Amino acid sequence: MNDSRLPGRAAIVTAVVAGSLALAAPAFAHVEVASETARALAVNATVTFTAEAESSTAGLAEFRVVLPEGITPADVTLADAPQGWTLAVTADGYTVGGPALPQGKDAVYRITVKQLPDARQLVFKTLETYGDGHIDRWIELPEGGTEPQHPAPTLKLAAAAPGATPIGTPSAAPPSVGASATSASVTSAAAAPAPSGAPGVTASPGTASTASGGGGSSSAGLAVGAAVVVALAAGGAWLWRSRRAAAGS
Repeated sequence: MNDSRLPGRAAIVTAVVAGSLALAAPAFAHVEVASETARALAVNATVTFTAEAESSTAGLAEFRVVLPEGITPADVTLADAPQGWTLAVTADGYTVGGPALPQGKDAVYRITVKQLPDARQLVFKTLETYGDGHIDRWIELPEGGTEPQHPAPTLKLAAAAPGATPIGTPSAAPPSVGASATSASVTSAAAAPAPSGAPGVTASPGTASTASGGGGSSSAGLAVGAAVVVALAAGGAWLWRSRRAAAGS
């Protein structure tokens, strides 16, 4: 066997192995997201974003993030960021930024989310802006098992803890106005003096029932209501007869 062929063969094997590894290795996510409470329905979860500085001419200055479904801009507050950086709410997410960092310095900031949604993963599409205006768009999602060149930061979530529920769930409907309030208003109206010259007061069945407490649940209430109606009717009849007698004389 000719030993002179060995170096050539070794070089070919090395190149094939290197090429295979390069194809198998996923693209590095230059904006990464992580959380110690990466669990569905976790409350007041702190989420950390780390961005690798890649520009050779300028430093990182701002991030614009589109929030995943289930998190609203009002649910997010800034927990930590480089000095001078602030958070501003947008229609579909937020921006966080400030004075540009030194060239080559990675950016790390943290947000607090009121509650993580009940999901398996959260995608935070991010636009990364440098001090010179250059923008990197980390918004791509995997397709067909292939890792994109500019992947969006994605946070995997564990299943919700037993008993965890979404906060802010609508409470039971407030109780309707009680029968006592209606009964009081109707009783007051029934007790008002009859108009002058009226031949009498005729109580409808609904009036008697309502005046007794909204349904006749108490026999004492029925008796009192009936007595009031009878008294009013008698008083009206007496007044009417008196006026007729006076007119005749």
